[in-house]
Amino acid sequence: MFCIVDIETCGGRFEYKRSRITEICIIVHDGLQVIETFHSLINPECNINPYFINISGITNAMVAEAPKFYEIADRIIELTQNRIFVAHNAAFDFGFIKAEFDALGYKFDCDTLCTVRLSRKLLPGMHSYSLGNLCSSLGITIEHRHRAHGDAQATVVLFERLLELKAIDPLWKHKGLEALMHTASKKRIPKLIADLPEACGIYYFYNQHNEIIYIGKSTNIRKRAQSHALSDSIKSKRMIQELYSVSFDITGSALIALLKENAAIKQWQPKFNHTRKHASFQYAIDCIENEHKPLQLKIEKLHHCTNPLQVFKSRGDALKALQHWVERYELCASYCGLSQASSHCFEHYLKRCRGVCTGNEPITDYNLRVKNALQRFQYPHDNFIIFEKGRTADETGFIKILNRKFQGYGFISTESQLYEAHDFESYFESSVSIAEHDLLITSYLFQNKPRIKVLNTNSITTPN
Repeated sequence: MFCIVDIETCGGRFEYKRSRITEICIIVHDGLQVIETFHSLINPECNINPYFINISGITNAMVAEAPKFYEIADRIIELTQNRIFVAHNAAFDFGFIKAEFDALGYKFDCDTLCTVRLSRKLLPGMHSYSLGNLCSSLGITIEHRHRAHGDAQATVVLFERLLELKAIDPLWKHKGLEALMHTASKKRIPKLIADLPEACGIYYFYNQHNEIIYIGKSTNIRKRAQSHALSDSIKSKRMIQELYSVSFDITGSALIALLKENAAIKQWQPKFNHTRKHASFQYAIDCIENEHKPLQLKIEKLHHCTNPLQVFKSRGDALKALQHWVERYELCASYCGLSQASSHCFEHYLKRCRGVCTGNEPITDYNLRVKNALQRFQYPHDNFIIFEKGRTADETGFIKILNRKFQGYGFISTESQLYEAHDFESYFESSVSIAEHDLLITSYLFQNKPRIKVLNTNSITTPN
């Protein structure tokens, strides 16, 4: 965010009591459009130099009943704080305002951006870089020249022209201008995330058009959101520059946060969620069962799989995983699609396959070994409820699995007595089923040991 400022004074130097501000205009700009405008005459508590009366037209009579600087100081701070201070000859305007605040015992500080200096870099060769001459050369009309509101409005138009140029001109990157933008954005972040809870859930970043630009999850939302502002990655810097507002959903459960995040990213397709945008889980390792034959593992497109075990972003990632399984569990490369040999696989030559492809290992034994190896990718029961932490102390989160398929998640009171399988459905927060949900849940169960209750069709029983 920017604050575009122009002032008029009763003298030419900004040392306090030698010259004072007689008029100020502050225009808040978000980089695309004007958000707010503030304009006021100021009683300088001294006589205005006749030379400056002649230039601006501001007389002693005009400012006699105007507010004194200290009376509008809070408003000036409100409009400029945590924003980039933009002005034509920024040192002049900033110096006067800082001197006024110094006299009040307040340290006024902002990152500044001078449109004179920026114009020299992006518009080289101009006859003059004074505001009047530059605007005349660019066809920018200045109404009420040498008045704060007129010059500030002209500076806004000039600044917008320069912003358009910065998108195509590499000179914008010189002298740390992008770093300046990032620094100012980082100062704004604490205020945006101050109200985020230190709780488990997901968070949303929005731009000024209320579009979701990023969705994340964490066991500590505030801490994770803060980490984006501290990151030096190009992605984080660009995201922080666009960040305008934030929101969140507490889940209490890390698993529910994972499912909720995955579904939200697929729904909204945020521009900075590169990892899961554009259907990134495109490949899977499929398990194919043929009666009286060895179990076959095969890399397939996810939407072609009948029994996907694990999903991957690329075929190469799936291939590496499958090769690891073959080596670790002594599986047959031929029945994993990694060997084209017609009789026996190359792994058998290396004594890493026990010979199901040559008849040396019974098919039943091989299939049992494969199933044992792949238990981490399978649900432990056909029908069951996973209980997780809730959003509050008197609440429990749950995930329902029926016929080895995800049915939905929700929250119930810790005092709830639910006995029928269908009882949980009325408490669903979401029942949107996505292909990866089951795979994400089985992976979570392999790494964690949550409380589980098995569903016996109509009733719930606790396993021994």
